[in-house]
Amino acid sequence: MAEEGAVPGVENLKLQDGQNPPEEETEDQLITPWEVTSGSQKGVNYDKLIAQFGSTKIEQDLIDRIVRVTGKPAHHLLTRGMIFSHRDVNLILDAYEKGKPFFLYTGRGPSSEAMHVGHLIPFMITKWLQDIFDVPLVIQLTDDEKFLWKDLSAEEARRLANENAKDIIALGFDVDKTFIFSDMDYIGSSPDFYRTMLKVQKCVTFNQVKGIFGFGDSTCIGKISFPSIQAAPSFSSSFPQIFGGRKDIQCLIPCAIDQDPYFRMTRDVAPRLGFPKPALLHTTFLPALQGAMTKMSASDAVSSLYLTDTNAQIKKKINKYAFSGGQATVEEHRRLGGNVDVDVSYMYLTFFMEDDDKLKQIREVRSA
Repeated sequence: MAEEGAVPGVENLKLQDGQNPPEEETEDQLITPWEVTSGSQKGVNYDKLIAQFGSTKIEQDLIDRIVRVTGKPAHHLLTRGMIFSHRDVNLILDAYEKGKPFFLYTGRGPSSEAMHVGHLIPFMITKWLQDIFDVPLVIQLTDDEKFLWKDLSAEEARRLANENAKDIIALGFDVDKTFIFSDMDYIGSSPDFYRTMLKVQKCVTFNQVKGIFGFGDSTCIGKISFPSIQAAPSFSSSFPQIFGGRKDIQCLIPCAIDQDPYFRMTRDVAPRLGFPKPALLHTTFLPALQGAMTKMSASDAVSSLYLTDTNAQIKKKINKYAFSGGQATVEEHRRLGGNVDVDVSYMYLTFFMEDDDKLKQIREVRSA
């Protein structure tokens, strides 16, 4: 059995050998950095995903240790299982107890005018982590990625990054310890970031990156090199203005589980570069309005609740599109009650309603 937090070498992260493929399938589910679908109305089977990704399930003892180390209550996303998997968080806690620094890194790919509520999940847990540990945070806006993958001009991708930054700022991160940057702006002005990118690129061959991400011979070279850009913020060497040129500060990355292939690659190359491996906290997906068989998508307006939607717009979308846990007929509903396991409105409350007692009451009512 693999050591906790260990991952195969990058030379083994290939599609053909069945280990860590770019398209992670468990029966009828498909999880990639670009697509999330499930054959079950209950959504993604995260236990099977943990087994396939080789990450570690978050157990109660880890939650208890976080509470003990910080002296703060656990976040409801953690206690309810929306933060469900990790890599090496125990090492972050070890370092913290010894007084050693670490930093947080998360990001957003700006493909829409406004973020939707599903995008908030990693940022909510990141905000909590910054508050309880009082550490620096870097937030990468991958406008370059969206230019490469979407039908967007470079100028439009950069504009969307600026708009999305406003949504992120509104979450209330510590202004003195948070650095939000656009790839299009920052990389050209930071020789240290670029040098870190180059070091990552030199460690991963074209054949390897094809195996990890499923790129083909017709994939543009911008996409092929992009994983090194998403990897670079994992290392403190990329931000000398924050860390004073230190290269030994470990990083903790809260992110949705579909981003894990990028960081499996990053963790593999880190020791070869003399850098600490980044640790990760994985979040679940907020379901689309139509049901948990896919995640909420910024490119599909009827599947999403945007942060700029008015109360009236949100009510209309919920009433018109939200998948209900009701039975097929009134008679069946009276006999069986509602199924909150597939009820999208209730699922949303489990993410955003902090009061456990009130949530329990609503569950009982909707199950009746």
